[in-house]
Amino acid sequence: MQRQRTDCPWWQRGVIYQIYPRSFQDSNGDGVGDLAGIEARLDYVATLGVDAIWLSPVFPSPMADFGYDVADYCGIEPMFGDLAAFDRLLTGVHARGLKLLLDFVPNHSSDQHPWFAESRASRDSSKRDWYIWRDPAPDGGPPNNWISDFGGSAWEWDVATGQYYLHAFLKQQPDLNWRNPALRAAMMDVLRFWLDRGVDGFRIDVLWHIVKAEGFPDNPVNVDWTPDRTERDRLIQRHSTDQPEAHAISADFRALADSYGERVLVGEIFLPNDRHARWFGTPERPQVHLPFNFQLIENRWDAAVLRRVIADYEASLPAHGWPNWVFGSHDAPRIAARIGNAQARVAAMLLLTLRGTPTLYQGDEIGIGDVPIPPERIRDPQDLRQPGLGIGRDRSRTPMPWDGSPFAGFSAVEPWLPLNPDWPTRNVTTQSDDPDSLLTLYRSLLTLRRAQDALSIGDFALVDADEDVLAFERWHGDDRLLVALNLGTQRRRLPLPAHGAIGAVLASTLPPRVLDGSLAPDEGLVLRLEEAR
Repeated sequence: MQRQRTDCPWWQRGVIYQIYPRSFQDSNGDGVGDLAGIEARLDYVATLGVDAIWLSPVFPSPMADFGYDVADYCGIEPMFGDLAAFDRLLTGVHARGLKLLLDFVPNHSSDQHPWFAESRASRDSSKRDWYIWRDPAPDGGPPNNWISDFGGSAWEWDVATGQYYLHAFLKQQPDLNWRNPALRAAMMDVLRFWLDRGVDGFRIDVLWHIVKAEGFPDNPVNVDWTPDRTERDRLIQRHSTDQPEAHAISADFRALADSYGERVLVGEIFLPNDRHARWFGTPERPQVHLPFNFQLIENRWDAAVLRRVIADYEASLPAHGWPNWVFGSHDAPRIAARIGNAQARVAAMLLLTLRGTPTLYQGDEIGIGDVPIPPERIRDPQDLRQPGLGIGRDRSRTPMPWDGSPFAGFSAVEPWLPLNPDWPTRNVTTQSDDPDSLLTLYRSLLTLRRAQDALSIGDFALVDADEDVLAFERWHGDDRLLVALNLGTQRRRLPLPAHGAIGAVLASTLPPRVLDGSLAPDEGLVLRLEEAR
C-alpha cells in the first residue's frame, strides 16, 4: 500500500462516533433523547477517545421515518431542541477538540416540507419540477415497475393533480428532482447554512439514489429473489440508483465542502467494489472523502471470508482513495447480537486496527446485544410494512444505558423503545469501573490507535495464517505491528512474522498471559514487531 503522509487530514487519523439522538440521552423527561442530553454526555464521548460525532437527523420532521423525512432542512426538530441548543452543542463539541457531522438527506424530503406542498398544489407550480411527477402508464397504473425500499410501488397517485410522484422509501418521503437546477441550488444553500454555522462535515444519506435514469425504464426482475428477502429485492435497481449523472452532484458537494477548509463528506453507498470506488471521483474532480464501506456488516463473520473481503476492497481503492470500515449503525443488527460477546471484543480490535477511518455506533462499545421488541412497541415503518422478515431497525435504536438507576439513567420516564434486557449490569457506569469490560477495551484500543501512527495512517498487508485466524501487519516508519485475531472456538497457531520477531503485547482481547506461539479462542492481539537479532 502507498505510504500516507504524516500531515494527513484529521478524518484519516480519526474515529467517527455515530449518535442516534432519540436514544442517547433524554434531558427533559419525555422519554426521547435530545440535543441537551447529548451535550450533557459530551465528556463521555471525549474520554472514549473518538475524534468526531455524527448525528442522525435532527431537523424538523413528522417522524414518519424518524427524521429521514425532513420538513425543514435549516431548522431543528422541537423534540430535540432548537437552533440555540444546536449552537450550544456545537460549541461544546469543539471545546472538547471533537468534530461534528450532520446527516444530510438529499434524495427526498417529507411530504410536509413547504417545497412539496407547493409542488403538489398545481401542475403549474414553480416548484412542480422540484419533485418527480409522471403521468400514469397507459393502463392507468404507476409509470413503471419500481418498488419502494419499504415495499409496494415507488409511485403514489395524487388525485388533485392527476399524476404520480416518486418515493424510493415511504410515500411520506417524495423524491427530489436533482435534474432541476433550482432544486440543486437550494440544496447547496442548505449545506452552506450548516457549514457557515460551523459543522465539520456531513454523512450523506442514500447518496447513490439521488438521480434516476431518464425515461424511467422498468427495472429488471431479480431472478434470484426468494420470499425471505424484502420486496425491494424483487427487482435489480439498475435505473433507479447509481446513475452516471449523480457523480457530478457528488463532486459539487465536495467542491463546496473543500471551500470551507478541512471538512469531510461521508457518502452512504451500497454497491459492488468497482462501482463503489467511483464515488471517490478523480484527483482533479474528487467526490466524497469516504464512500461508506459496509462489508463488515454484509458478510459472514468468518476469517477466510473477511480476508477476501478486505483484500478485494483494498485492491479496489483508487490511489487517492482512503478506506473506511463500520460494523454497526442505526439500520444494522448489533454486532454483539450477530457474533456474541466474546467475538464482539475481537470485532472491536479489527475495526480499530484495519487501515482506514472507523465509524463506531453508540452502544456497541458496551456490547449491547439482541433487544427483543414486543409487537406492540415496534416503531420502525420498515418492519411494520414487511413483518416477519427480521428486518426491523428498532433493535439497533434502543436507548443508551448509562447506569443502574431507573430507566438506566437515560430518562426519568419509560423510554420510547425498550432498553436492552441486561441494562442493570450492561451499562456505561458498570463497565467504566471494570478493567476487563468491553468499554475498557475500546478505550485502550482507541488510546493505542491515537499513539501509534502505524495503526492510524500506516501501511497494511495481510499475513497468511491458520484456519479461523485473520492476521495483518501495520507499519509506519520504523514501527511495525502484527494484528492477529482468532475468529474461531479452537486454539490456533499465532502467525510468525516473515521478518523480525514478536516483541511487546500492545493490546489483547483476553487477560494478559505469556505468549506461547498460539492464539486462544476469541483472542485478538496487537503485537510490536522487532528486528531479529
